[in-house]
Amino acid sequence: MTNNTLLTISLSFIAIVLSGVTKTQAGDNASTALAHTNKPSIIFYLADDQDVYDYGVYGNEKVHTPAIDQLANQGMLFENAFTAQAICAPSRTQLFTGKYPLKNGAFANHTPTRPNIKSVTKHMRALGYDVVLAGKSHVKPENIYDWDHEWQPIPKAGVPRDYIPLADIETYFKTVNKPFVMFITSKYPHGKYFDVKNPNPEDLKFHPYDEHLKHNETYVKKKAGYYRSIEEDNTQLEHVLALVDTHLTDNTLFIYSADHGVSGKFGVKDIGLKVPFIVRWPNVIKPNSRSEQLIHYTDVLPTFIDIAGGNADQSMDGKSFLTLLNGADKAIHQYVYGVRTNQNIINAHIFPSRMIRSKRYKYIRNFNALEVLDKNLGDKPNINAFLRLGAMQHPNEPFEALYDLESDPFEQHNLIAVPELTNIKNRLQKQLFTWMSEQGDFLTEGFGNIPVITAPAFKLDQNNPPRRTSVDKALENTLKPQDYLLIEHWQESMP
Repeated sequence: MTNNTLLTISLSFIAIVLSGVTKTQAGDNASTALAHTNKPSIIFYLADDQDVYDYGVYGNEKVHTPAIDQLANQGMLFENAFTAQAICAPSRTQLFTGKYPLKNGAFANHTPTRPNIKSVTKHMRALGYDVVLAGKSHVKPENIYDWDHEWQPIPKAGVPRDYIPLADIETYFKTVNKPFVMFITSKYPHGKYFDVKNPNPEDLKFHPYDEHLKHNETYVKKKAGYYRSIEEDNTQLEHVLALVDTHLTDNTLFIYSADHGVSGKFGVKDIGLKVPFIVRWPNVIKPNSRSEQLIHYTDVLPTFIDIAGGNADQSMDGKSFLTLLNGADKAIHQYVYGVRTNQNIINAHIFPSRMIRSKRYKYIRNFNALEVLDKNLGDKPNINAFLRLGAMQHPNEPFEALYDLESDPFEQHNLIAVPELTNIKNRLQKQLFTWMSEQGDFLTEGFGNIPVITAPAFKLDQNNPPRRTSVDKALENTLKPQDYLLIEHWQESMP
């Protein structure tokens, strides 16, 4: 065998070996590159419209959520995590801005945040992170939420809702070479639900707020479909976790939550505002741990900034809870707050509420409750008509409510008139109005100042059947421009 032949064989062998190495390295590029940075990548998986009470790990043995339950076994479950508003856009903007809806400007659904807001994209990008949205958005404007990558939900046959973009997520995980924040935003279990045939109420768990509907066939069928949609989202989450465990390093923080509860949607009770919140971070968070400290969606961005080595903007309402993840049982908040805006939604009406909550007690004020309606009426009959309609939509909701959440977690017994709790009520009430003032709230402690808000989508006096809003003919188009409280930064989104 000649020397040239030997050289040719040797070079061919080396080429084959290098080819194999190159292919192997291509699959490991992401994990290898990320292993060289101390900054963790962060993934936040957000479900859509799911009650905190509808998870195995939160006490519902009849719903199928093994992926979430396993996450809790591997990480930390929060018992007292909250959003400030039980509706899609306002809830999400808190995660992305660190500010309550009144301050960030998106305090009604389908509305934009203020134009001077600095969101997660700019904060985390400045700290060396890619910032990615994979799935449902429902926030605006685009110049505030300027994602480095954004992938839309994907239509899928045989299911009622689009799927998260799993192929895009996998490709990104395989190729990313820097730390990133990725929000994976599911469209499940939000309706439209699966059509479950012949549902059995014994397969469902009922609570004090819906126990009376246990034998209502329509409700049972809807709830069975909701459970099936929860199961479908669990399948999506299983796929995501498999991708994370295959392609990323242990230095990946993974959060699971749902934007708000569906049973308390639009309201300020815990069934709407209390959210599931589970965090896994191998080698940092102690497995199977729990925290009872109050945390809030406004805390998410400050925590991300803290983890990345930055300093949160002082204008943010939230605080970092990194100390909790590191194992210190230290209070983050004494109080969290809630907002209800029933304008600019389907079947819109005027019934604003505000809420303050400690670990044990909650105080609610419903500003247009039926019992104080007469004090809110003014000298404009057209506005008074809509104030009356709003109050009549909620005939059983009092002007003030006080709940002891230790003995009454489902808020069934109003203690506002209990003399022994007067001091607690007064303290919570005073703090609530202080917070409202700090937020720039348009509501005050007095009566007669409940505004009609300019609405980009669902107007009180317009009957638009495609938008499922119904208005009596006599009230159609009776509100004039001068009757509205003008929210300046909403105007660009007006049709």
